[in-house]
Amino acid sequence: QVQLKESGGGSVQAGGSLRLSCAASGYTYDRTRRCMAWFRQAPGKEREAVASISIYNGFTNYADSVKGRFTISRDEARNTVWLQMNRLAVEDTAMYYCAAREADWYECGLQYYNDWGQGTQVTVSS
Repeated sequence: QVQLKESGGGSVQAGGSLRLSCAASGYTYDRTRRCMAWFRQAPGKEREAVASISIYNGFTNYADSVKGRFTISRDEARNTVWLQMNRLAVEDTAMYYCAAREADWYECGLQYYNDWGQGTQVTVSS
């Protein structure tokens, strides 16, 4: 099981930016099959995928709601993933979770993750 630790959440006004970090450890599978993603869950709502990335080659996917505003990136040597969030809106308020799964890079999409971090809160005020 991969251990994941998020950081970087906080409170910001609408239009502002935040950068989330996720450090992974405990991998038991090859570097070419490491996928990581960010999900979020707002109170009373279902968890939704935000963005995903292949640790191997940086292949990314984004939810439509964040395209053009959020950027996911990674440092393979450090097993770390970041989520740069710009032009934040009140609707982005949620608990943000880092997730990991084993898959080929072209399957690093927004589903089927099985290892999860504890989450970091992002609050956007108007």
